[in-house]
Amino acid sequence: MTPTDQRNLDDAVEKAKALIEAHHYIRQFAGKVVVVKVGGSIMDDPHALNRLLTDVCFMRTVSMCPVIVHGGGKAITDAMKQAGLEAQFVQGRRYTDDRTLAIVEHVLVNEVNRPIIQTISEGGHEAMGLHSLGSCVLFGKRLFLPGENDRRIDIGFVGEVERVNAELLHALIRAGTIPVIAPVARDSGGGKLNINADSAAGEVAAAMKAEKLVLVSDTHGIRTGEDEDSLASSLTKPQIEQLIDKGVISAGMLPKVEACFTALAEGVNKTHIVDGRIPHSLLLEIFSRQGIGTQIVLN
Repeated sequence: MTPTDQRNLDDAVEKAKALIEAHHYIRQFAGKVVVVKVGGSIMDDPHALNRLLTDVCFMRTVSMCPVIVHGGGKAITDAMKQAGLEAQFVQGRRYTDDRTLAIVEHVLVNEVNRPIIQTISEGGHEAMGLHSLGSCVLFGKRLFLPGENDRRIDIGFVGEVERVNAELLHALIRAGTIPVIAPVARDSGGGKLNINADSAAGEVAAAMKAEKLVLVSDTHGIRTGEDEDSLASSLTKPQIEQLIDKGVISAGMLPKVEACFTALAEGVNKTHIVDGRIPHSLLLEIFSRQGIGTQIVLN
């Protein structure tokens, strides 16, 4: 056998080992709901996004039941600039007036949700967009942030989820369809509210009693310190609360861990934060023993 033949054989053996390892998890998660939140800079990288959606299609092929919730922050900010509007953030939340809400809805539905549906369709699977311009599954109320002296800070048409139409989502899954949710909710009066995508994903996972919630973004996971070697492969809720108290976890990571807490409190078994820039990070986190991001569990 030539050295080239030996290398090819070794590569084939390694692939076979990976398939054997994945087989256990494929059987374990068959028929189980996994909510995948897609956000961060991978939304602006067509190659990375397409690769991630291919992974989602693979999950559906092996009888898992993926549900996608997506963000679109940078695309929204760019669209606002083109419209002559400057994005304003209050405690990490985008202030949303009438004009901003119209841009948010247009971008999320037409520039983000629709292409995701198209890519999944090209991957050989049915998908349905769920949003405020069609079938909406998120229902909420206005969100007011805490201010000084017990005052509430008004941040416009920003909301928090009160109810998820889990029945519709389960019906779509039973029909073999991948739901793709844009985070704009309806309120009790029929108005529309901008929802943080991480928060929406946590509420969807909780309402569906999902097996897993996986937040895919442009962060490797949770670090317990400043050096690269401090990436934690698994953390409990009490450990994360300690990191928050120390200021290690802050800013954009807070909505992610809060979404994980929301899901775990309602019976979701495990939650994960992974880096979508790494090829097949979603599959590696679900179908391998080691994983690639940070797993978050109750205790």
